[in-house]
Amino acid sequence: MPRITDTVTTADGDCPVSLHTPDGGGPWRGIVMYPDAGGARPTFRAMADKLAGYGYAVLVPDVYYREGDWAPFTIATAFDDDVERRRLFSFMAKVTPEVMAADATAFFDYLAGRPEVRGDTFGTTGYCMGGRTSLVLAGRLPDRVSAAMSFHGGGLATDDPHSPHLLADQMRAAVYVGAARSDRSFTTEDGERLEKALTSTGVEHTIEWYPAFHGFAVPDNGPYDEPAARRHWEAMRSFFATHLV
Repeated sequence: MPRITDTVTTADGDCPVSLHTPDGGGPWRGIVMYPDAGGARPTFRAMADKLAGYGYAVLVPDVYYREGDWAPFTIATAFDDDVERRRLFSFMAKVTPEVMAADATAFFDYLAGRPEVRGDTFGTTGYCMGGRTSLVLAGRLPDRVSAAMSFHGGGLATDDPHSPHLLADQMRAAVYVGAARSDRSFTTEDGERLEKALTSTGVEHTIEWYPAFHGFAVPDNGPYDEPAARRHWEAMRSFFATHLV
């Protein structure tokens, strides 16, 4: 599967990215894949290769590029190590909705300028904090996002004034949320709040609950669940085939 590494110039510097494309000729529709809290790493580049195999040009950004040459997290143990947990949370806190939107504008412009990519709207998919980013962008950049997916995303419908569900009236994208069971970051009550917001504003959407725990779709996560991960790939193939054409 062809893969290149590059940098995208943003308002705050140069963001390392990898771009994954199918074998054969293009161009293809573009998707930005947002990693979980552990950031861009080999498991996400492998996942982007798989998604590219469905017929898309997939960009994986280093959302922590402002930290410089940061040491990778071992996501399976990072939350159990006090020092690593504090470092991780400090990184996450800096990726605000304003930062997400500013960076995504640069990512979309980059994709639009690539010969491998066609179309001027894009798909987004993300995991954990990346799942929240995906929905934030659907609301903040409605002219650029036509299909947005979130898997075990957290903070999707909360009392925070920046909660993605409050952007529902701005969204034009179709939305898919694959939620985990017993997930404190996205409870059944949060799901009901998100469902109500999307329905009341006419957003085409699907919210599905997976019988697996937070982190189920990412192979290097401790709660990785192979049957749930297969289901998430099937959902991704179907959703983007319908909404990113």
